[in-house]
Amino acid sequence: MAAEAPAPTAVVETAKRFLASFLRPTRILVAVSGGSDSKGLLLALNEAIEAAEPKRFSLAACTVDHALRPESAEEARGVASFCASIDVPHLIMRWDGAKPPTGIQAAAREARYRLLADAAERFEAGCIVTGHTSDDQRETILMRMQRAPGASGMASATLYDRRVWVLRPFLSLDRASIRAFLATRDVTWFDDPSNANPTFERVRVRTELAQSPRAEEGAWDAGARARSSARAAGFLTRQVRVHAGLVVEIPLALADHRDNVDWQRALLALVAVVGGRAHIPAADTVKRVAAFLQEATPGRMTAGRCVFDLRASGLYLYREARGLTTLTLAGGKAATWDGRFHVHNGASTPISVAAEGRGGPQQQRLIAAGLPPGVAGRASLSAPKVLSGNGESVASVTIEPRIGLYDTFLPGFDRIMADRIAGLFGREPYPPPPVHDLLTEMER
Repeated sequence: MAAEAPAPTAVVETAKRFLASFLRPTRILVAVSGGSDSKGLLLALNEAIEAAEPKRFSLAACTVDHALRPESAEEARGVASFCASIDVPHLIMRWDGAKPPTGIQAAAREARYRLLADAAERFEAGCIVTGHTSDDQRETILMRMQRAPGASGMASATLYDRRVWVLRPFLSLDRASIRAFLATRDVTWFDDPSNANPTFERVRVRTELAQSPRAEEGAWDAGARARSSARAAGFLTRQVRVHAGLVVEIPLALADHRDNVDWQRALLALVAVVGGRAHIPAADTVKRVAAFLQEATPGRMTAGRCVFDLRASGLYLYREARGLTTLTLAGGKAATWDGRFHVHNGASTPISVAAEGRGGPQQQRLIAAGLPPGVAGRASLSAPKVLSGNGESVASVTIEPRIGLYDTFLPGFDRIMADRIAGLFGREPYPPPPVHDLLTEMER
């Protein structure tokens, strides 16, 4: 039996295998913070490209300066110098503006990916790669398990904002291996002091894992999740209709599947989309919904901003007519209304988007589509209506259903289900990743 490859060799070989997974030549943008993981990723990819793929790939790098510490600007300049030393073009993107008093890590994450995506466009890169490791994966799984049983880990490929794929080639490597690799190249790194601050959840989970290394064992499998998503997509294809992006219609025969985990995932995803939410309902909400459907008595209940309207003809889901705000949009601008619709104002003057209310044209369209009049009437109360400044309806505006569950971050292992939901709501499929992934292997 061959001996296990030394850590430095394993790191470069992992980079080579990652390059071999690409479907076509491309430029790769590496997110480099200056820590060991991202520096190791950049250096390993650079060596792998020089050794075997100099004509198919090129690298660029980006450091996001969150401007949260006085030292961050100098650290970013240090990364720029390192990139210059290996002839990799580099860009510093700074998170300017006021920072939120709470939820700073979540806000920093959102800003980081937005700025990385902007840098990818400037470099004309085909993807972004990050240095997440198996250590990060274990922490993520345990964090999500503590919030909700059956939660997933990080995907090796995630689509950001429907425009660029973020790839994580080092999820199979541990941090110690990467640091050993950097040591053989005499490359140093710095550690963000927030990585030792117990105020943050990830730091507390890291400590827990150090004390109990098997804490997250058996938690999650990416292949199983992808297969579950494919089965959920099958349920959606066979059993679900969506009317005008407003009403989800499900036949009562689906009650036979109420205990099926894949069908439950599909249903909860639909609830999130109808309610304009970026996450599936919380556990207590799921229990209430399950009890309502289990009883199978015609009636209505509201959960997650979504009305569950159970009738002899089927189950209908639509947005509850509460908490509907008015969006004012300047000419040429775009924004999201109610978390459910992406609106672009093609006019030169401002417009407003508000709920249609009772008796509008959408109600008649839903009735004409065969929906019960009561469902059509209630669902149309939350339909979007576009008004010009003088109160007249305008046509130079595009409105597209938004799928908050996937439009910002779409894990690759959920792509089949996401594409099916997009189709039901009248949207084009999401762009596929630039590499062979779990789903391309399943589709072969």
